[in-house]
Amino acid sequence: MARRVRYCVAMSLDGYIAGPDGEADWIVMDPEMDFGKLWAQFDMLLMGRRTFEAAVARLGASAFQTMNVVVASRTLRPQDHRGITILSELNRSEMKKLRQQCKKDIWLMGGGELFRALLEMNEVDSVEVSTVPVLLGAGVPVLPKTDRRTTLKLRKHKVYPSGVVSLDYDLQVATS
Repeated sequence: MARRVRYCVAMSLDGYIAGPDGEADWIVMDPEMDFGKLWAQFDMLLMGRRTFEAAVARLGASAFQTMNVVVASRTLRPQDHRGITILSELNRSEMKKLRQQCKKDIWLMGGGELFRALLEMNEVDSVEVSTVPVLLGAGVPVLPKTDRRTTLKLRKHKVYPSGVVSLDYDLQVATS
């Protein structure tokens, strides 16, 4: 059974997933959020090079040992990153292979550029965004400019005591 690709991301109220210098120190860790339960839903992390490098710098490479990590990058060399799958070209055929090798869903982690590319290929099944009550004013947008309109349908939502609002959407219709 092919698994779902879920774009799960924290976003500022003004639509950024990272600050102007890539910082994520504004992301609130609400005690009611069950990250263990969230992580248990996935067996693959799919991310772009910049997200991968930021995550490794922040968490260390050992943080990813329990997951199958796939990085879309034309510049990283597989021999420099043992245990990580590096894909220089991520197309529909590669996405089909990734979906088929998973037993759980795929977490599309961070990376607005990768999100846009997969969205344009119709390879994203849901958008799950936790909106953090902060205005950054600038940074990395959740979705870089695209000419494509995508309709979403709200599946569930939750408001946390910290003011974080989690919204889970399924993708409905993509039009040019």
